[in-house]
Amino acid sequence: MSLKRRMARRRKYSDDEKREAVESAGEVGLCAAARELGIPKSTLHKWVNADDGNEDSNSEGETATTEAPRPAPTPPRKPARRYTPSEKSEYLEYAAEHGVTAAAEKFDVSRFSIYDWQRKVRLAAEGKGSSPTSGPAPQEVEAQRDKEILDEWHRHPGLGPSQIRNQLRRKSVKVSVHTVRRVMEEAGYRPPKVKSQPHDERFESVRPNHMWHLDFLHRHIHRASTFNLILLDDRSRYSVGYGVDDAERADMVIETFEEAVRHHGRPEMVLHDKGSAFWSWRGISRFTRLLTELGIDQIAAEHKELNGKLEVFNANLQKEFFDAYRFFDVAEMRRRLGAHLHWYNHRRTNHALGGLLVPADIYFGRQDEVLARIEAGAAIDAPFDSLDLRERMFELFKVISCNGSAEVWLMGQKLLELHR
Repeated sequence: MSLKRRMARRRKYSDDEKREAVESAGEVGLCAAARELGIPKSTLHKWVNADDGNEDSNSEGETATTEAPRPAPTPPRKPARRYTPSEKSEYLEYAAEHGVTAAAEKFDVSRFSIYDWQRKVRLAAEGKGSSPTSGPAPQEVEAQRDKEILDEWHRHPGLGPSQIRNQLRRKSVKVSVHTVRRVMEEAGYRPPKVKSQPHDERFESVRPNHMWHLDFLHRHIHRASTFNLILLDDRSRYSVGYGVDDAERADMVIETFEEAVRHHGRPEMVLHDKGSAFWSWRGISRFTRLLTELGIDQIAAEHKELNGKLEVFNANLQKEFFDAYRFFDVAEMRRRLGAHLHWYNHRRTNHALGGLLVPADIYFGRQDEVLARIEAGAAIDAPFDSLDLRERMFELFKVISCNGSAEVWLMGQKLLELHR
């Protein structure tokens, strides 16, 4: 006689029957075992949770004369997970066509979850709650969008609406410039009055390190006068170097330029104005002699419009850095300027590069990879931006002459110096 039929005839269970029932509950679950064996769920639940001793009574009020077995170990539970509204909608559509059990087996989801979603959908149709297949309310989406905009603006108060839109787009957050401007104006933003001048001619380098721009930006930190030298690559707008001094000195220009050449390779030509640190009206300047020794062409601009890319960079640096922050002294300004230029090179999108790319994307030749990730909806996160960019250096090996001595460089590092 089967165990199920014997249990149906009487309500006193032996130790073996209890042990088999507990083992069955551990294999198929308490509810399924109780239904299969014809045992009340409360009774089986007591057997499973009992550690020692005798059970005083069963579900029928009768006394059990045998000792309850030690419960069998239950299998580990599957970790709970959250399902998106689109996943719930897919599961419910499949359940409506093939049944709840088939949907539960196909998508590895509990049948009770599907039943609960179906119940909530019926109640939502009657106006008694929200549907599990619908996303957050429009007000919640707008609130999250406005928070993303304001957080980005507060982190970088010098950026305008279109720049904020591009920064968010790199993070896979799509929003229009009109919406960004409206949210920023409601938070106190006032657009600056800018007089735009049309440009009839435009020069664009064909590759990185084709041309570098050099220029000074004069600022006062309290009563200290500072001259900030910026070196900018024409093709990518990548800042290859910078220096800070209290005057326009040739020593600082030469030291900063040599440091940039050691890290990023030698440019084919440089463009600057006729400042005293770059150019000499009588004779040959020290910077000109250095460029001649390195074999670099020198272009001295007659008008500042010819050096317009660096003029635009300096205007943005004034607005986004010097006007947005206050500094205790020149040392703090120099330190924070280096951090700002690193953010500019690797995080700040540039309209001249299409709006979605940063200077490092062009300078190190990874623009196709970045655009593909943005089109796929993937945010450009910190691990991607912090890749070792030395693997993308253009001059892997070079030999240069410095002060009459030959130097051998590999991947931006000096390996050997040969003295005469």
